[in-house]
Amino acid sequence: MKILVTGGLGYIGAHTSVLLIEQGHQVIILDNLENSSLRVLDGIASITNQRPLFYQTDLRDRKAVVEIFNKHTDIDGVIHFAAYKAVGESVEQPLKYYDNNINGLIALLECLIPQEIPLIFSSSCTVYGQADRMPIDETSPMKKAASPYGYTKQIGENIIQDCALANSSFKAILLRYFNPIGAHATAQIGETPNGEPQNLIPYLTQAVAGKRTELRIFGDDYDTPDGTCIRDYIHVMDLAAAHLESLLYLHEGKNSSACECFNVGTGKGNSVLEVVKTFEKSTQKKVPYSIVARRPGDIVQAYADTHKIEKAMGWKAQYSLAEALQSAWKWEVHSAHLEAQ
Repeated sequence: MKILVTGGLGYIGAHTSVLLIEQGHQVIILDNLENSSLRVLDGIASITNQRPLFYQTDLRDRKAVVEIFNKHTDIDGVIHFAAYKAVGESVEQPLKYYDNNINGLIALLECLIPQEIPLIFSSSCTVYGQADRMPIDETSPMKKAASPYGYTKQIGENIIQDCALANSSFKAILLRYFNPIGAHATAQIGETPNGEPQNLIPYLTQAVAGKRTELRIFGDDYDTPDGTCIRDYIHVMDLAAAHLESLLYLHEGKNSSACECFNVGTGKGNSVLEVVKTFEKSTQKKVPYSIVARRPGDIVQAYADTHKIEKAMGWKAQYSLAEALQSAWKWEVHSAHLEAQ
């Protein structure tokens, strides 16, 4: 297939692009490089021995996006990752998130729907808010989002569902994923956000590497066994596989409706302190950390019920938490060498 990956040089987008190329698909990457780097393109080429076609474009530049779709009229599917994703930042800068995440999606859909191109949408477990029960399944109600980021994902899902209802030939899958971590086994690509990391694992590995003074753990007074928040941490390559399986699922006509949603996680929750201890045990590295005040927008716990995607597509997470953390540390060490060059 010929697949357009928006945000394809971002963390999840790059790993998904690698998997697609390795499986014989042709990849076109669209990215504005705001939270990524051309160095990632080099990493993808190093792993796959192929340099995918790349457009440095912002989805909100409608003219540029239309030109790309006019140039490539044989696209078989779009995987949409291009969005801002930091919960804390979204609380501080809500308009930035509403503008980028929603307007970018609308501009993309305006190109997809007339050409009947199927869409795999990067959604999030944040659409559930603080769920009443664990694990969270797809029938869990969408509560008020705890952050503008989560709300943009709720709105995005609603927009896509409405478009699927209004256009019978348009098909989409909403992947509600939990917390992606880890890196490619080659350590040629991984999670390297620009500026201060907003996610746990890159902050943790940077603290261990000495780039940060210490890891700040936001709150230890939550209603959990050790007081720290619980999340479902999934290896990024497992997540990448879910995107490919979703696109194949649509192309093979296995979908039961025009727009379906699936959780993507391991089905197991781990607290922040459990992650710290697992990292220390699996890498033999000490994590410097301190407990600080709670962070606005964080929910107490979230981990997935993954039976739906396992039954529909045969997809299941393969990597353990320890394996994911080891790969993240391997990437941190390798990226330090790259920066030193």
